[in-house]
Amino acid sequence: MKALALLSGGFDSAVAIYLMKKQLEIYALHFSLEPFTNNTPEKKSIELAKKLKIKNLYVINHSKEHEEIVNKCEHKNYYIISRRLMYRVAEELARKLNCNYLLDGCNLGQVSSQTLSNLSVISQSVNMPILRPLLCYDKDQIIKLARKIETYEISKGPEMCNVLGPKHPATRSNLEIIEKEETNLNIKKLIESSLNSLRKVL
Repeated sequence: MKALALLSGGFDSAVAIYLMKKQLEIYALHFSLEPFTNNTPEKKSIELAKKLKIKNLYVINHSKEHEEIVNKCEHKNYYIISRRLMYRVAEELARKLNCNYLLDGCNLGQVSSQTLSNLSVISQSVNMPILRPLLCYDKDQIIKLARKIETYEISKGPEMCNVLGPKHPATRSNLEIIEKEETNLNIKKLIESSLNSLRKVL
């Protein structure tokens, strides 16, 4: 069985991969937001993949797609809509790689996009099962595990995934409202443009 993991370069996704790598063959995908960020998250993701012995790591530059979401959708919904798009793109790649699951490091309530309401709406963007081994972990538990598996030093540093995010993001969402917001976007075209920037780095 195979899973495609969303690897950000932070603590959570690396620990999630570690917890599942004995059960699954894991491929990894990193979404880069250059030039809105520098290339540090990508470099950290490459280093983490090597540390975790992930043999296949892909990178997609998602800056233009995220910028379009900022420009065309209500900003408070940015995290929800951008994550739904990333899941859709990941699902397309996962199917091409014959993966059975998506894998991410979400943990309930750690950030605004990870409230139960928002996770439910985000998850409904894809049909592939999503594995979330850290769902009920708190940050202290994750940091402790990161130190134990020696990914802490690689992952530490400022989070850059919120560079385009709103100051007051939506913490509760409704699927019907989010789907209506997404009509401002050409989702199919955004998925295609995302996959056009796909490159294999490991």
